[in-house]
Amino acid sequence: MVIIATRDVNSPQSMVRYEKTMSNLKEVKARSGIVIALATEGDKEIAEEADHVLFVPPAPEELSAILEIVPLQLLAYHISVRRGCDVDQPRNLAKSVTVE
Repeated sequence: MVIIATRDVNSPQSMVRYEKTMSNLKEVKARSGIVIALATEGDKEIAEEADHVLFVPPAPEELSAILEIVPLQLLAYHISVRRGCDVDQPRNLAKSVTVE
């Protein structure tokens, strides 16, 4: 399971979402699941709970999505390559550009 557990300590809403995410992570671990987490640098709590952690720098909640995209795209790329998928020509991709 891949989870996004970043947080903005200055935003109460962000902290509530983080606590709910941590609760879900613990449920997955209780069922012997493997967890890959994307978390904010310096988060020691999630480092203890998740099997693998990718860290992004702390940022305001409004900007965190931009920082989260890059490691998630790289994770998807490397998983596809390890599965033997052709990442340059994905199946069932509709042609979006017409060649003249």
